Amino acid sequence: MEEERIEESREVQLVAFMLEDEEFAVDIHKVREVIKLPEITPLPRSVDFIEGVINLRGDIIPVVDLCKRFSLHRPEERDEQSRIIIVEIDGSGEIGLIVDAVSEVLRISEDVIHPPPTNVSGARAELIQGVGRLDNRLIIILNLQEILTSEEQLALEEVTITDKDTK
Repeated sequence: MEEERIEESREVQLVAFMLEDEEFAVDIHKVREVIKLPEITPLPRSVDFIEGVINLRGDIIPVVDLCKRFSLHRPEERDEQSRIIIVEIDGSGEIGLIVDAVSEVLRISEDVIHPPPTNVSGARAELIQGVGRLDNRLIIILNLQEILTSEEQLALEEVTITDKDTK
């Protein structure tokens, strides 16, 4: 009986989505909801990957374009498959992540999740929590805590607080 528990591997639930032709995922426990693209209000003088803010049932949510954040080049414009995944960032509240399409909710064993490759360099390295293998698919699991730098989080907090105060 004791041996069976040791051999049991824990499963992780992930929300999988596409950016260009790559498959990514985030922990489902960090996902508040997935929505179609609403009108996004641009923020003046913000970094290029911060698309702006949306009003979601009275909450002002900053929106990040993950393709721009990862320096990926989207071949075509956003379409009816594009979505915003609203996620919880510890200590920063919620942000929206623009993705090309949300594909599914996955359950994968922690045993098949590996640390990011050590030879990954550049802006993407700290954004990757791990890489999961599921059949013949590789799924890049994002580290949501690293999506925004501390400075970017502070700047967004100032903007969203100011915006709430003026309403």
